[in-house]
Amino acid sequence: MSSTVKALDVSIMGREFRVACPEDDEAALLESVDFLDKRMREIRDTGKVIGVERIAIMAALNITHEFLSTRLGGSFDVGEFRRKIKSLESQLDQALAEQEDLF
Repeated sequence: MSSTVKALDVSIMGREFRVACPEDDEAALLESVDFLDKRMREIRDTGKVIGVERIAIMAALNITHEFLSTRLGGSFDVGEFRRKIKSLESQLDQALAEQEDLF
C-alpha cells in the first residue's frame, strides 16, 4: 500500500521551502524541520558562522556526526530501529482493529 505524496510549505530560519512528503511521514518531516531550524539558529546565534549556506553546512556536519556516532560498531542504526518499531506498531494496531471486529 503506497501513500500519497503531498507538498508541504515549511520555514527554516525564516526562509520558505516547499517539499514533497508522503502523507504518513508528515509529522516526522515537520519534526525534522523543527530540529534543523533550531540547530541552525543555535549556530547562527554563536556569531562564529555567517551566511545561511555556511550555517546549513555546519548544521549538516554536526547532525551527521551525531547520527554516525549513534551507530554502535557500524551495526546498529537508530533510524532503522525506529522504522522497524513503527512498522511493528502499525501491524499491532491493524491486528487489534481486526480483533475488535470479532466482538
